[in-house]
Amino acid sequence: MALFGICVAMAVFLETVSATSLGVVYTEGGMVEGRSIRLGLRRHMDVFKGIPFADIPGRFEKPKRHPGWDGVLKAKEYRARCLQLNMIMTDTRGSEDCLYLNIWVPHDRKVSSNLPVMVWIYGGGYLVGGSMGANFLDNYLYDGQEIADRGNVIVVTLGYRVGALGFLSTGESDMPGNYGLWDQQAAIAWVHRNIRAFGGDTNNITIFGESAGGASVSFQTLTPHNKGLFRRAISQSGVALCPWGVIKNPRKFAEEVALKVNCPTDSRMAACLKMTDPVVLTMAGTLNPQSSPAEPVVENLVLSAVVDGDFLPDHPSKLFHNAAEIDYIAGVNDMDGHMFTALDVPSINSMLVDTPIEDVKTLLASYTKDKGKAGMENAFSLYSSDWRTNPDRKTVKKTVVAIGTDYIFLVPTQAALYLHAKHATTGRTYSYMLSEPNRMGGLVTPYPSWMGADHADDLQYVFGKPFTTPLGYWPRHRDLSRYIIAYWTNFAKTGNPNQGDLEVPATWPEFTTDGHKYLEIHHDMNKGYVRQKMRMRYVHFWTSILPNLPDLNQSE
Repeated sequence: MALFGICVAMAVFLETVSATSLGVVYTEGGMVEGRSIRLGLRRHMDVFKGIPFADIPGRFEKPKRHPGWDGVLKAKEYRARCLQLNMIMTDTRGSEDCLYLNIWVPHDRKVSSNLPVMVWIYGGGYLVGGSMGANFLDNYLYDGQEIADRGNVIVVTLGYRVGALGFLSTGESDMPGNYGLWDQQAAIAWVHRNIRAFGGDTNNITIFGESAGGASVSFQTLTPHNKGLFRRAISQSGVALCPWGVIKNPRKFAEEVALKVNCPTDSRMAACLKMTDPVVLTMAGTLNPQSSPAEPVVENLVLSAVVDGDFLPDHPSKLFHNAAEIDYIAGVNDMDGHMFTALDVPSINSMLVDTPIEDVKTLLASYTKDKGKAGMENAFSLYSSDWRTNPDRKTVKKTVVAIGTDYIFLVPTQAALYLHAKHATTGRTYSYMLSEPNRMGGLVTPYPSWMGADHADDLQYVFGKPFTTPLGYWPRHRDLSRYIIAYWTNFAKTGNPNQGDLEVPATWPEFTTDGHKYLEIHHDMNKGYVRQKMRMRYVHFWTSILPNLPDLNQSE
């Protein structure tokens, strides 16, 4: 018996001392050393935080390769996020030295090799965000550990420039814009060149992101600069075709910023902006804090991508041939528009106050302003067609959220899926809608009891928060998180969300240009959750009926 005890102790000791780890990794810039953590008896993980993928960027310039370093870089702490406004937009935080990425590598009994790689691009309206995400008691939102461990994939999160420093553009070659998108592209290219040293499969990289990150993923599939760098992509609540995705007149906002920082608005503007204090520039490139149904917040998202003739050679709708070989998932949350319409029409969150019908009409008028009165009237008759003569309070409020969701996210996502499927050669296409009710619904005042999945509600489930902070969730939330991680990582492995190492509750069919099938994702989903033609009446209105109405400037 004593001998058995010694053997067990010896086995545990050997397991401990030979803890599976990559140790020091050789990258193109030099050697890096991360932190090795033990997850279970035979599960380990290497975590690398703060590896530079590019040099400190020049102001309004594309990123350049990092010159490298001597010795071993200790990659154990997150680096500063890119210079940006704080959450209440009264000050800035972060640094211009911010082009770093983080890597999570899972191991079983031996060091991993040839693992699929998932590269995360954060959202934040191109104004805020960081590779680690929001932090609550040292629990970072974009910690890749749960996805990496459960899905047996390498997870990478990256930083990119946001705000004025990432997206300000004169619309000309002196300040062409898209610097933040170039940063993302440089990180993807770095991963493609270096991830083999971390046990990753260079030929099986998936990029995924949410909101402005989802739109970024979409842009990265459409630019000709990424040929062969990744195979798959997932856009959550954001695509290149969103109304906030591409800025039509970037110079107008650049001139507004120039005036705020005392720069001229003529041919000397770019040179002056390049010499302006970065904090002052960032503060000047903020949102208009006031929004209303007549001036909705989505119209204020004035820093975004531009058609620059380089990163985007043409309007995104004309670039889908570049994504022909990329497997693509895109989807929305069923009440994605709530966060935005609640700023424009605050009464939708009140249980006690009616939302005036006039506010519904004004919001629709602002979304359809190019078409004048005819646009608003057509839209209103569609969205009020299911109302009774005297619609109840909840019906009107939910209609406002539906209008915002359709216009800002759902319709453009369906259009992007259609174009992807239409131009695909080997690439597969999948569509989803997350309908899990918001966890705050009915509990606290800002969230009405009828709330579905709000914007960004998906993030906690994708990153496995119900497992890392179990006290904050019910078992049903762990089920949902398990399902989403299974679909996402199966897709990263095989290009098919149903096939991989993890079981899924329903077979998710491909989206086709005639079938329009999609999966509704929910904690108690089953095979009956396969649906067809997501909000087709509304998609048809925004993509076919409205564009064919005469433009205001033509009819006058």
